[in-house]
Amino acid sequence: MPNRNLVRMFDVSDQEIDQLIQSETGAPPEEALPRIYVEQDQEFEPNRIVPGIVREVRGDEVVVDIGYKSEGVIPLREWKDEATGQIVPPKPGDRIHVLLESVEDATGCVVLSYHKARRQEEWAKIIREHKEGDVVTGVVTRKIKGGLLVNIGVPVFLPASQVDLRRPADVGEWVGKEIRCKILKIDEARRNIVVSRRKLLEDEREERKRRLLEELAPGQIRKGIVKNIAEFGAFVDLGGIDGLLHITDMSWSRIQHPSEVVQVDQEIEVYVISVDKEKEKIALGLKQKTPSPWENIEQKYPIGSRHTGEIVNIMPYGAFVRLEPGVEGLVHISEMSWTRRVNHPSEVVSVGDKVEVQVLAINKDKQEISLGLKQCQPNPWEVAVQKYAPGKVVEGVVRNITNFGAFIELEEGVDGLLHIHDLSWVRKINHPSEVLQKGQRIKCVVLSVDPQRRRISLGLKQLATDPWESDIPVRYQPGQVVQGKVTKLTNFGVFVELEPGLEGLLHISELADHKVESPEEVVKVGDMIEVKVLRVDPAERKIGLSRKRAQWQKGAEEAAETRTETPAARRELKGGMGSGAPPGQLFTLPSQGGGKTTTAQEREPSDRKTAQPHQDQSVESSSAGDARPVQATVPQTPEQTSSS
Repeated sequence: MPNRNLVRMFDVSDQEIDQLIQSETGAPPEEALPRIYVEQDQEFEPNRIVPGIVREVRGDEVVVDIGYKSEGVIPLREWKDEATGQIVPPKPGDRIHVLLESVEDATGCVVLSYHKARRQEEWAKIIREHKEGDVVTGVVTRKIKGGLLVNIGVPVFLPASQVDLRRPADVGEWVGKEIRCKILKIDEARRNIVVSRRKLLEDEREERKRRLLEELAPGQIRKGIVKNIAEFGAFVDLGGIDGLLHITDMSWSRIQHPSEVVQVDQEIEVYVISVDKEKEKIALGLKQKTPSPWENIEQKYPIGSRHTGEIVNIMPYGAFVRLEPGVEGLVHISEMSWTRRVNHPSEVVSVGDKVEVQVLAINKDKQEISLGLKQCQPNPWEVAVQKYAPGKVVEGVVRNITNFGAFIELEEGVDGLLHIHDLSWVRKINHPSEVLQKGQRIKCVVLSVDPQRRRISLGLKQLATDPWESDIPVRYQPGQVVQGKVTKLTNFGVFVELEPGLEGLLHISELADHKVESPEEVVKVGDMIEVKVLRVDPAERKIGLSRKRAQWQKGAEEAAETRTETPAARRELKGGMGSGAPPGQLFTLPSQGGGKTTTAQEREPSDRKTAQPHQDQSVESSSAGDARPVQATVPQTPEQTSSS
C-alpha cells in the first residue's frame, strides 16, 4: 500500500492517490482499505496486539500494514511451524494479528512481531479453555534440560519423570510423537504450564484397575502382557492391574527360571487362581490350564513298582528323579546304597543319568514321591548272617581309623568295626593308630552281626587266647620280685612295664618306706626298677606291685613271717618289780585269738598297721614306721599281716 505521507511530500493530489489505490488493489479506496480503518479509530500503543494486512513477501521479510504512518517489516522465520519445523509464508492480503513492539525504531519504522502476537493469543486461549487437571493433546517438539517441550497450542513443559510410568532411559525417543497429558500446574504470571503423561496413565490405570477388580474371579482365563520377570516369577498386566505368575505355577515340570517359559512384553493367557480385592493381589497360573499329572498318581506309580527316570537335580540330602513331565520323586541319600557310606549324592549319580528306582511312598496332597535306588539292587546284608557268622576268621583292609576303633572293609560296601578294646589282651592302647595303619590288610574274628542295623563287630585280640586266663597268673605269682620299666607317672602312682604289652600298677604308697608326695621324687619314666608282685587279678586284668617291699631285707621278712606263725604267743612287758609273776613282768594281756594273754612287750603295734590307707583292695600298704625296728620288734610285711 502506498505511503500517503510520502506521496504528499511529492505534492500528489487525493484524486491521484485514489486512482493509485484502485489500480493497485483493483477496488475503490473505500472498499480496498481495511474495514477496521474505516469503522474505528486505531490506537497505536506499544505491546498491544493490532490487526494488520500482509502486503507482500520480500525475500525473508514480510511487509504488514497496520494502518499507521508506515508499514512494519516482520522476519519470515516467525511463520515457522513448530510442529513440523517448516516455514509457511503468508500470502498478500492475509489478515493477521501482530504485536506492536515499538511505534518507531531508530530508522523510523514500526516494529512488529507476528510470533509474539500469536503466542499471546494462544496463551489467552489456553487459559480461557483449560484449567489444572484437564487432559490436553500435543506434539513433543524437542528435548530440553530436565524434560520435553510439548506443543498444545503453546509450548508446555513435560518433566522427564512424568513421561511414563517408569522413567525411560532417553526421553528424546518421544520427540515428534503426539501424546496425551494432564495439566499439573498453570502459572499465569510467568506464562508457564507443566503437564504430566504419567499422571494421566496412573489415573487411567486406577480406573481400569477398579473395573477389573470388580470383574475378576478365580477360575477365569484372562489375557495379559508380561511386564517384568523376577527369580520367583513374572508380573502380568491384565489391563489395569498386575498379577503374579509364580514360577511354581508356570509348569507341572521343573523349571530353573521363569524366562524358560515367558518373555517380557509377551502376550499370554493365564488362569486366575485367587483374587484379594482388599490387598489388590492376584495369583495367576499357567499350568492350571492343563490337567494335573498327580490326579491318578497312585494308579500310575503304585508303591513297590519300579520305573526308569532321569536325574534332574542333586541336593546334599538326595537326588530328584523325573518320572514324567511334572512328576518328580526324591531318592534320599540313605536310599542310594545298601552298604556304601554316601557323603553326597554326586558320588553315586549325576544330573542327566538314567536310573531305575522303586516307589517307596506317595503323598498326593504334597505331591511328593519317595523313591529308592538301592532297592533295585541285591542287599548284601540279607546274607551277612550266613557269610559272616560269629567266630569266623575274616580278612579285610583298614579303610578308616577313628578314636574309638577302625573300620575294616571285608568286601565292597561291607565294613566291620574293630573296637579299640578288641585290639590287644594286655597292651593299653590310647589310639588305634598305635597298632593299625590305613590300607593295612589284617585278619580278624567276627564277634557279632546285626543285619537290621547293618553292623559287624570284629576282634583282633580274639585270634589268640586270653593270657590273663592262664599264662599271666602262672608267670607272675604274689611275692615274686621282677624287673620292669617305668612307662608312666600319675598322681596316684607309677605304671611299670613288666614285658611288652603288660603293665602293673605301683601305687604311690608302695614306692618307698617314707611318705612320697609325688612319684617324680623317686623314679622317672624309663627307669628300670625292681618290684614285688603283690596281687594278680585276672578278672580285673590288673597286677599290683610294690617297690619298697622288694627292697626289704630277706632276714627281716623271715623274722616277720616267723612271728606271724605264732600269733598266740605271749609277749611280756618287762621292767619293774613284782611277786607272783615272772621276773621283770609287769602284767599280762589277753591274746586276741583264743582268749590267751600276751605281755605288753609281745604286742605288735597293730594300730599303726590298721591305720594304713588302702588305695586298691589288691594292694596292701604299711606306713614307713613298719619298716623300722622298734627295740627288738621286726615289722611284718603286708602279706604276713593279712595272713595273720
